[in-house]
Amino acid sequence: MSMTGTVTGLYRYPVKGLSPEPLKETQLTAGDTIAYDRAFAIENGKHDFDPADPKHFPKIKFLMLMRDERLAALSTKFDEATTTLTISEAGETRASGNLMTPEGCAAVEDFITTYMKAELRGTPKIVHAPGFSHSDAPFKLLSIINLATVREVEKLIGKPIDPMRFRGNIYVEGLEPWEDHQWVGKVIRLGDATLKGFFKIPRCAATNVNLETATRDMDIPKTLQRVYDHVDLGLYVEVSEGGTVRAGDTLQLI
Repeated sequence: MSMTGTVTGLYRYPVKGLSPEPLKETQLTAGDTIAYDRAFAIENGKHDFDPADPKHFPKIKFLMLMRDERLAALSTKFDEATTTLTISEAGETRASGNLMTPEGCAAVEDFITTYMKAELRGTPKIVHAPGFSHSDAPFKLLSIINLATVREVEKLIGKPIDPMRFRGNIYVEGLEPWEDHQWVGKVIRLGDATLKGFFKIPRCAATNVNLETATRDMDIPKTLQRVYDHVDLGLYVEVSEGGTVRAGDTLQLI
């Protein structure tokens, strides 16, 4: 067991189901996610998310890659200072709006209404509650992806796997394959922050979506189940002590 890795990438996903945003560094706070990670989601169907009393819903309530692979063809940029999301397709801007204003949300919702027409069960609605994260897990967590594990799965699938299919917050080199799965309940040092292993991340059909072509071209969960008798890849962690984290930082089991 190496017990020490190096952070090669940091990411957040401001809108659930839409593209990642790379970060050079981020300030972690105890008991919280990366700022603006999954801060927004797009309701597909019933409008019953209450910002005044936010509750965790299953991801099928929202537009998301598990079912809506066409989202992968969109690239987004989020400007934290103005909370403005810009959506592009094939290099051209399709929509832009401040997601903290009704007008900004409407501009993005109008585009989604047209673009995702076949997948919609009703009017799409952008939802947000201060401090709430629309994560797949009903807790405030970060996800770590062990790149050595991804390479092991590549051998099974027989073709390259873009690690971004796993939509992680922290990508790590230098660990043994699957080593992070032994870190549940253990204390981990990352940069200036301290984390605790929370639970292994079960994988869904979102990982089957090719992020370049927005089509499904492999079956990762089924392969994991067949070979390993589980569908887990990656580790959810909880921030127990805050601090600054940067690409290049060491991740170490304490």
